[in-house]
Amino acid sequence: MNKTAIILGATGLTGGLLLQKLIDDNRYSTIKLFSRTRIEGLPNKVIQFIVNILELERYRTDFIADEVYCCIGTTAKKTPNKKLYKKIDYGIPVTAAKLAKENDIPTFLVISAMGANKASNVFYNRTKGEMEQDVLQQGIKNTLILRPSLIGGERNERRVLEKIGIVVFKIIQPLFIGPLKKYKTINAESIAQAMVNLANNVSKTEIIITSDNIKQIAEKKKKIDIYGIIRQIKLEICRQGNER
Repeated sequence: MNKTAIILGATGLTGGLLLQKLIDDNRYSTIKLFSRTRIEGLPNKVIQFIVNILELERYRTDFIADEVYCCIGTTAKKTPNKKLYKKIDYGIPVTAAKLAKENDIPTFLVISAMGANKASNVFYNRTKGEMEQDVLQQGIKNTLILRPSLIGGERNERRVLEKIGIVVFKIIQPLFIGPLKKYKTINAESIAQAMVNLANNVSKTEIIITSDNIKQIAEKKKKIDIYGIIRQIKLEICRQGNER
């Protein structure tokens, strides 16, 4: 294959791991990065567009690929201004999805968060929920929304409270069984691998995937295994809908 992938957020933890996976994957001949800063030492198959990521629509003629991976996200500490926070966590993914639809890109993957809910009173959860809703409204053939729990991994930046949270989660994780499994800490490596597996093994699917299922998909290579997990997710969604 000679596939082209777009990555938004390649300078972050999960996006950086994803980038390396796609570099090593012979199915991809071109990887396009849209970001504010340049990453040094990348191979020729990586094309970097150094842009104002908040004005992504200005680069629609370059926004052409087989797949879009959106790994964009900020924190309340880094972006205390709620207006700017929403421009990043809502605005960038939704604009990217609109461009993907406009340019006939068939596969769009985006990282959301556990607890995303457009009706939530919590600003962070509501923003993610609104983002999910408007991404799905674009009607891209393969729309895959990943809702990880607390993400583990080594970051360049210091997030003291998050690191404490991860340690606490690791201690209490044996208690997370049954429905609580989706709240277990998940490694960024697993999220990145799940995204690659999904992009290369699904067709005509719109689905939201929680942390426990992300981990399962990361460990599966065969198409039938991933489709089996997706069928289970859809059955569970239908069952919950019927119970309401």
